[in-house]
Amino acid sequence: QVQLVESGGDLVQAGGSLRLSCAASISIFRFNVMGWFRQAPGKERELVAAISGSGTTNYADSVKGRFTISRDSAKNTVSLQMNNLKPEDTAVYYCHSSLVGNDYWGQGTRVTVSS
Repeated sequence: QVQLVESGGDLVQAGGSLRLSCAASISIFRFNVMGWFRQAPGKERELVAAISGSGTTNYADSVKGRFTISRDSAKNTVSLQMNNLKPEDTAVYYCHSSLVGNDYWGQGTRVTVSS
């Protein structure tokens, strides 16, 4: 069974930084794509950042230039470095991975950015 476990969510002041981590139970290179989504109360879940098996990255326009997604094959983890955080970044952040025929989600980690 594939497991994804997020960590790193916290309360932070606007302008601060956080680093989220997603640990996978299998090699991250087996996934077609891995990434981060977020969902604020009353809003739709949205893609924040993703990285493909080939290393290609994609970012939401709202986080481009502030967030960076990366991977560590030795630890089977994908991280999201978040800099210059804004109150509108407040949400539960979910790790997501895709394998042929299946999609997997973590439990989520909460990020709160105060003004």
